[in-house]
Amino acid sequence: MTETPDLDPEDRKIVTLARSARARNSVPEGAAVRDETGRTYVAGTVALDSLRLSALRTAVAMAVASGAKSLEAAAVVTESEAASEEDRAAVRDLGGPGTPVLVAGPDGTVRATVSAG
Repeated sequence: MTETPDLDPEDRKIVTLARSARARNSVPEGAAVRDETGRTYVAGTVALDSLRLSALRTAVAMAVASGAKSLEAAAVVTESEAASEEDRAAVRDLGGPGTPVLVAGPDGTVRATVSAG
């Protein structure tokens, strides 16, 4: 469970899913996005010789591949202090500039919430 008690339950859920993906797969980042219907898509960092994707971009790609038309929110669990511009751009492409991106540390504490735009 995340250490951010004032977080909306649906946002807490995607942070928890992102944290679980990171831990389960032993990857640098875990991410989750929630689409316009409330479905969630969870991913970890992809690091193949021929393909490198951040966890957040992978989660957005999974949402698109599954037919999502928009995003309500995104979360990434990372050691980094912020979501990269490339990650926010992917969220923005599907969800629009106002889509919130929650950035949490490995312990699940949300450090920041920024807009994708």
